[in-house]
Amino acid sequence: MPQLRSVVLAGGGTGGHIYPLLAYADCLRRHDPHVRVTCLGTEKGLENDLIPKAGYDLRNVPAHQLPRKVNLDLLLTAPRMLKAMKATRDILDEVQADAVVGFGGYVAVPAYLAAWRRKTPMVIFEFNDPPGVANKLALKFSDNLALGFPHLAQASPILADGEFTGVPLRPAIAHLDRNAMRAQACQYFGLDPRRPVLFVYGGSQGAASINNAVSGAAQMLAHRGVQVLHITGARRDEPIHVPEGLPVPYRTLPYLDRMDLGYAAADMVLARGGSMTVAEVSALGIPTVFVPMPWGNKEQYRNAGPVVAAGGAMFCDDENLSPGWIAEHLIPVITDRNRVLQMSQAAAAFGSRTGDEALRNYTLKVVSQA
Repeated sequence: MPQLRSVVLAGGGTGGHIYPLLAYADCLRRHDPHVRVTCLGTEKGLENDLIPKAGYDLRNVPAHQLPRKVNLDLLLTAPRMLKAMKATRDILDEVQADAVVGFGGYVAVPAYLAAWRRKTPMVIFEFNDPPGVANKLALKFSDNLALGFPHLAQASPILADGEFTGVPLRPAIAHLDRNAMRAQACQYFGLDPRRPVLFVYGGSQGAASINNAVSGAAQMLAHRGVQVLHITGARRDEPIHVPEGLPVPYRTLPYLDRMDLGYAAADMVLARGGSMTVAEVSALGIPTVFVPMPWGNKEQYRNAGPVVAAGGAMFCDDENLSPGWIAEHLIPVITDRNRVLQMSQAAAAFGSRTGDEALRNYTLKVVSQA
């Protein structure tokens, strides 16, 4: 088996691209503390906050989002892409890259092209249905495709030959023992470990529909003994109104950097249906109400659909989410311990905690065959 001495990781813009990238980087470093890990990003992406803080080298390249329509930006795409590809190839040469692993986002495009021109082995990681534009383009140059979920091979013809690895999860989540950590997590948030906990979040920016519906149901939840840990979103300006004097705690935080503790405290989650969320809650076996984003290509319905079909989660359309829906559909579940246990087992059967190791093994196989 070859040794990975220098690996370039490409993926940026959103946490959905960056968190699996960082989990994979941690896995590489666990196996070899001396491996050189270089991450590619852009000046405006979230990677500028997350990657250096995690202790990895971040190199920004002049990548641009690929236009989806015929317009002036389309005419400018070729020269922009050539410039970005050259800058990326210079980085690959400098760090003597053995492999490039892409996690999507438009910064991955010049990385894929530079790896192809340099004849550097590349791995394309995909965990969305449908696949992103960057990875669709990469599949024209390479068939080294790793899939985050097993159903993706049947979801799209271009993903049919991919190899299932699972999603790389942050070690604090991948190795979390929820039962062992529950008391500590509840103490951290000021919650009672003997009562059910609903863990609510709508992404880093928050989601007004989720915030308003859950806070509006605060009295009904509290009346049934359900505690709430509610991450409202660091960029969400609208305040949420939680009644005072509730008989059980309702905790609000704008942001939580210890998601492992949030999951350890949770009996049930209410969240959007992003791929990272689906991967985490299913790996941990947490029953979830998925409230997919109401716009776009319905990607989040397809992300979470298999977990719902397996009985590990429920869907609620964003337009239907309300205090009344929570009272009618969520409260009867979270207060039924047998139902929570059944859903937990169904979710865990779908999830995987070893995506980082499997993706590393797949990368080693690709490099050995190059």
